[in-house]
Amino acid sequence: MDSPPAEYGDLSALVINCTLKRSPERSHTQGLIDISTGIMERRGVRVDVLRAVDHDIATGVWPDMTEHGWETDEWPVLYSRVMAADVLVLAGPVWLGDNSSVMKRVIERLYSCSAVLNEHGQYAYYGRVGGCLITGNEDGAKHCAMNVLYSLQHLGYAVPPQADAGWVGEAGPGPSYLDEGSGGPQNDFTNRNATFMTWNLLHFARMLKDAGGVPVHGNQRSAWDAGCRFDFENPEHR
Repeated sequence: MDSPPAEYGDLSALVINCTLKRSPERSHTQGLIDISTGIMERRGVRVDVLRAVDHDIATGVWPDMTEHGWETDEWPVLYSRVMAADVLVLAGPVWLGDNSSVMKRVIERLYSCSAVLNEHGQYAYYGRVGGCLITGNEDGAKHCAMNVLYSLQHLGYAVPPQADAGWVGEAGPGPSYLDEGSGGPQNDFTNRNATFMTWNLLHFARMLKDAGGVPVHGNQRSAWDAGCRFDFENPEHR
């Protein structure tokens, strides 16, 4: 039961922490991230973790916002780290029952590059898997996860089963995940879901990498633009 079915040492993962707190402030979300990344690292996965709020990420939905009036934009550099990863995990807190403003900005910037194509003419995020982690001391974790996972699959990421985990305390003001006495790090439900999420991400990343990505047929934007319709009736195309 303790032996995984494959090796994962050639995989890489990027976790983007969408906390509102700049480094070196303590991030409760990072506490939950550490559970997942610890599992990955023990299996040899190359793990990259970044705190989005530490970077100057411009607002907008173009790949490089310096071409649209912004003086600085670190997203083009961060995007290269996104594309280097087989696994992407977006992690963040609940505020007012919803994702943080930082999470929303990261998703918008991922979306800004969604028209980029890979060498097969598919959308560039194809062949990668995505998941999310949510923390907070108020209700809304599942709502937040629903939004994140929908966004990732819409952009082209494969979302495995049980691809999220979260922890929230009692409703109303109360302790956060890493606060003394919160019970967060000891919560079996959260620990189980974080573990299941991590392994499902690794399994799906392994399958996709071994298969060379998502099969190339019926999903090529370049071919569609050239007139191919992949069994969608189109008498004009020969």
